[in-house]
Amino acid sequence: MAFLSASQRHENAPLLSRILAGLGDAIVAIGEANPRLRRVEALQRLSDAELAAKGLRREDIVRHVFHDVYYL
Repeated sequence: MAFLSASQRHENAPLLSRILAGLGDAIVAIGEANPRLRRVEALQRLSDAELAAKGLRREDIVRHVFHDVYYL
């Protein structure tokens, strides 16, 4: 299996494609660095019993984490 870095993946592409790919990579990195997303991922790793002990259901994780932003 081969692994490519971002620069290797785009090095032979046309300039505009490299610029847009770099912009896309930056947007993904910003989204993945969001602490709320990390909290959602941490809660999703819990078992259903562990979630129940916290008073949560799996389908309510996103609503719980983003309650003050999207669910006013």
